[in-house]
Amino acid sequence: MLNWFPGHMNTARREIREAMPKIDLVIEVLDARIPYSSENPLIAELRGNRPCIQILNKEDLADPDVTAEWLGRIETREGVLAMTHQHARPKLNMRLLQRIRALVPARETGPTTAMILGIPNVGKSTLINALSGRAIAKTGNKPAITRLQQRVKVGKNLVLWDTPGFLWPKLSPPACGYRLAVTGAISDRVVEAQNIAQFAIRFMVDRHPDRLLSHYDLTELPEGEMAVLEAIGQRRGCLRKGGVIDLERAANVFLRHLNAGGLGRISLETPADCIHL
Repeated sequence: MLNWFPGHMNTARREIREAMPKIDLVIEVLDARIPYSSENPLIAELRGNRPCIQILNKEDLADPDVTAEWLGRIETREGVLAMTHQHARPKLNMRLLQRIRALVPARETGPTTAMILGIPNVGKSTLINALSGRAIAKTGNKPAITRLQQRVKVGKNLVLWDTPGFLWPKLSPPACGYRLAVTGAISDRVVEAQNIAQFAIRFMVDRHPDRLLSHYDLTELPEGEMAVLEAIGQRRGCLRKGGVIDLERAANVFLRHLNAGGLGRISLETPADCIHL
């Protein structure tokens, strides 16, 4: 089981709890490739009965049919609306404002206050910048970029609270932890890239073997995740002196290809996968 809950995450959770009485609505950002695994159970506890909009971010990396299934499942929950977002189409202000108005009655004085929450590296700061139309929040492709709460005014009627990404202490079941690691929500200091890559290769062999064959120009897939990783390393020139395959480098190359969409639009979990979880 993978766990990563450094001290700053516990601090973030405490500060969010203290600020929550001032919040009208919660916007929870999920990774569209792993909506179940990227949904922090602590957020439902923190928001209480406040309405919530769940945004499936990085939609352009996920299977569109699976994403449609997730949207339908999420919107069966009372007080929760769902929508998608991708960085390539950042203009979502109008869609988001319409959903906020559907959940929160118009206020006579002052703007609506919404808090943006989510796991590390899910794209909260990128979303803030898309909504504001300017680079306000610091972004990056590593977890734990945002460390302090910051407030951003969007037009006259909306104030967004950006918050640090945080996980929950026990990532269970184990597959959730590995999906989080594959998509970059868990620091690469916690688990070796080879272990993460083997988990992702096992999934690809089971669900999308043709994409592995095509992308890495393989005629057949060898038996076992490590053998597949070695084949990827061979095809991508991840070699040490003497022609020995550098497995750590091969793992990082594969994970980079997977997360950049090089292997196509892939959802790492479906509603059917998570129905008993």
